Amino acid sequence: MHYGYDEDQQAYRSEVARFAAKVLAPHYQSDDVAAQFRPRLATDMAVMGLTGLRIPEEYGGQAASAVIAGIAAEEVGRHDFNATYLIINTALISDIIVRNATPEQQAAWLPGIAAGRTIPCICITEPGHGTDAAAMEVAAVAGPDGGWTLHGEKTSITLGMAADRAVVLARTGGPGARGISAFWVDLTHPSVTRSAFDDLGSRAIGRAALHFDATPLPAENLIGEQGAGFVSVMQGFDYSRAIIGLACLGAAQESLDEALQWSRDRVAFDQPIGRFQGVAFPLAEAATHIRGARHVCLEALWRKDQGLDHSAEAAMAKFWAPKLSAEVIHQCLLTIGHVAYSSEHKLGQRLRDVIGLEIGDGTAQVSKLVISRHLLGREFAP
Repeated sequence: MHYGYDEDQQAYRSEVARFAAKVLAPHYQSDDVAAQFRPRLATDMAVMGLTGLRIPEEYGGQAASAVIAGIAAEEVGRHDFNATYLIINTALISDIIVRNATPEQQAAWLPGIAAGRTIPCICITEPGHGTDAAAMEVAAVAGPDGGWTLHGEKTSITLGMAADRAVVLARTGGPGARGISAFWVDLTHPSVTRSAFDDLGSRAIGRAALHFDATPLPAENLIGEQGAGFVSVMQGFDYSRAIIGLACLGAAQESLDEALQWSRDRVAFDQPIGRFQGVAFPLAEAATHIRGARHVCLEALWRKDQGLDHSAEAAMAKFWAPKLSAEVIHQCLLTIGHVAYSSEHKLGQRLRDVIGLEIGDGTAQVSKLVISRHLLGREFAP
């Protein structure tokens, strides 16, 4: 077993950290105030290869390992948590396309994602169907020319206001998961309308509801086999959830580093406040828990790279890391005190932002269901 990054991984981590601190961090708070996606973000990140991490080199990508994608997400998460959504989305969607699309489809769709010209999103959740995604009602109706038309509404779509293309799951057959197919959809078509949410956190990512009013879909925009979309898309979430965990832990680690420095610098009763157990011990606990959660996330990604089952590990990462990160950031805010309660400090924004990923991409309850079935066996679990 190896419990550290190798030389190349460490060098990459340092390179991304420098980029994120210089290019991304200055916009973190102003993008939140503006509450809209900054157009240059995708092209800035593409210069560093961050939008093409899981894309083959022949299509302009990095062909990076899942572990490398996780390293990138953690370092970006330290400096601009909301920028990690581009890593999460592009890695997940690229993986779906690489695994399921034809070579012709890959050649048409992947280079734009890698270059930051195409901002993709994934559309699964509906107003009446979130966790029970296989019950979705948005329909793709077959046309006489072999194409389809898309009808209905998707909601809570990350990057929904900014994306110009989407992987959309829609019903093409009977009830349940086997009646669902995946499509590559042009969101700039006039039949697509959008409405933005006014969110508590991650305001810069443009979460939105999308309505499809007979949106035309050429036959060649079907991804994989008809009726196989649900399974093929959901398989990608097993490792993207670990990337989400590391993004959250990046924000938590940066907050902890700030609280540790504050505890060295702040003097009360003629000594640094770090000398008081009531200050030092919660920070020690936070550091311990962050390290443990990071190992869980990295194990899931390592298993992905080795071709091993990683569903349980990814579920552990998804329910633990966002919850832990919110708790750690909250404690760091309390440690720094009134200074951190001001909107001028980044801690409050980080807290609002990471809470969103306690909900998005699968709740803690769903993750625990996956874990319990892995531990007990499906016939003995909820």
